[in-house]
Amino acid sequence: MLNQEQLTGRDESHLQWQDGIGLHPDCWAAFDRLREQAAEVGIDLCIASGFRSFERQLAIWNAKARGERGVHDDLGEPVDMAALDDERRMHAIMRYSALPGGSRHHWGTDLDIYDAAAMPADYQLQLTPQEYAADGIFGALAAWLDGQLAESAEFYRPYATDRGGVAPEPWHLSYRPLAQDCAGCFTVEMLRDALQSSPLELSSTVFHNLPGIFERYIAVPAL
Repeated sequence: MLNQEQLTGRDESHLQWQDGIGLHPDCWAAFDRLREQAAEVGIDLCIASGFRSFERQLAIWNAKARGERGVHDDLGEPVDMAALDDERRMHAIMRYSALPGGSRHHWGTDLDIYDAAAMPADYQLQLTPQEYAADGIFGALAAWLDGQLAESAEFYRPYATDRGGVAPEPWHLSYRPLAQDCAGCFTVEMLRDALQSSPLELSSTVFHNLPGIFERYIAVPAL
């Protein structure tokens, strides 16, 4: 079981690194098995993102809150953040980006995947729903994963459906045995403690709404 520092992305001692990607060793072993299965049907399963630290997640959050990094709506259109009040800005960010300390990517159990074999040489990976739609560049990967995950005891999609919090992410996998343990012991108090001394944009709005944020965006039901 991970400790509080590891669960909130402030300690990386639980990770194993390969080619710049950090995952828990058990997750790496399970991913290697999934990658071998994918290769049998011509899919070159690769990881776009594994572990992200608290500091990295904080930088992403703050850049979006300050308007230095784009925020998009569910149709892929840019959100005019300057036209929103603080609470709506916060929710617009959280639709696609986790609070620092509250990201599943801190645990070393979660990864974003794509099919390198389906990409032209000059293609820029976006990680958008359109890419993983039936007619998208990774439509074959998504369809194959649907079948694999239906029978898998190792991986699942925590954001497979829209529950009104995080938008659906067909590219996002969780290593079930460890991720569900992490989710079961992660608390709003741990998140509050991790955020207390950080230079978080929109901090007063976040802290005022933290219990609701936890329930809506972080407490994903076990599948």
